[in-house]
Amino acid sequence: MAKFRARQILGKWRKGFALDIHTISSTPIGHNEFGHMQFETIRSEIGELLYKLKNKGDQTVVPEIVAAAVEALKPSLSKFDVIVPVPPSTQRAVQPVTVLANAIGTGLNIPVVLAVTKAKETPQLKNLYDLDERAKVLSGAFKVDQSIAGKRVLLFDDLYRSGATMNAITEALIDDGKAADVMAFVITRTRSNQ
Repeated sequence: MAKFRARQILGKWRKGFALDIHTISSTPIGHNEFGHMQFETIRSEIGELLYKLKNKGDQTVVPEIVAAAVEALKPSLSKFDVIVPVPPSTQRAVQPVTVLANAIGTGLNIPVVLAVTKAKETPQLKNLYDLDERAKVLSGAFKVDQSIAGKRVLLFDDLYRSGATMNAITEALIDDGKAADVMAFVITRTRSNQ
């Protein structure tokens, strides 16, 4: 099992945490032949595994990520009834959020409910740095079905940057989906909230 150091994430949910930070350091090392700056990046152990899954499509890392997630979530198991993954923001052959949510659900014997869908297309938020602009883009972006009404939800995503998406979904889970409670859990978080 990969080593991790859980870190709190703040938002509109009652309680939330990440297994670890994603990147420990990223040092510029010069431009490539196309003029793009290259970096020497050092990631946490969990961050490196998530990078391999998200950016390389390497599914062999899933069991190690899931083992760490299950270990971290076991003490809170009595506090949620279902796992609700955040809808993927980018189309990939392998959707890390879905793959990990399903495996974590199996590992904890907790149902995974795809209760949240996108109501409209949104640009990638990693290119938007203003929090008010992110909130504006996400307003009305998600639909929640009633399958989670009265349930205590563990909202799950793979990577936490600013929390804007998870905050918008938390509001929708409570207001539209009538969830009884929302906790948040992510595999890694960025070092800064951008």
